[in-house]
Amino acid sequence: MILVDTSVMINYLKGSDNEKTRLFDRIIERDIPFGISVYTYQEVLQGARDDKEFQSLKQYLSSQKIYILPNTLTCYEQAAKLFFDLRRKGRTIRSAIDALIAQTAIHYRISLLHNDRDFDDMAEALESLRILKEL
Repeated sequence: MILVDTSVMINYLKGSDNEKTRLFDRIIERDIPFGISVYTYQEVLQGARDDKEFQSLKQYLSSQKIYILPNTLTCYEQAAKLFFDLRRKGRTIRSAIDALIAQTAIHYRISLLHNDRDFDDMAEALESLRILKEL
C-alpha cells in the first residue's frame, strides 16, 4: 500500500509529466493499492477553480482509499512531536499538514509517494518514515 501526497496528486490531475507522476502512473497500471490522506483530500479540493471542478475532484477523490488518523490526541501529539523534533535538529518543515501526512504514513506503516523536499528532510531524520522512490 502506498500513500500518495498532495504534491503528486495535484501534478497528476493537472497532467504534469515528471518522475513522480510517472511513478504514480506505474502504480495505477500495475494495480498496486494506494490511497490518500484526509489532508490530501482537503488540499486538493480547496484548489478547485470552480464548482464543477470541485464536484469532479470530490467524486474522484471520494472513490480512493482515504487514510484518517484515529481521532485520539496521541496521534496529533505524535505529529506535533515529529515537527518539534525535526525543528530541534535544524530541519524546519514548512507545513504542519506535511507533519500530519507523514504521521499518517508512519501510523499505517505505508510508503509515501511525494514530490516535496520536506518529506525527504523528514525521512533523513526519521527511520519510521518510508519514502517510495521506485517500484
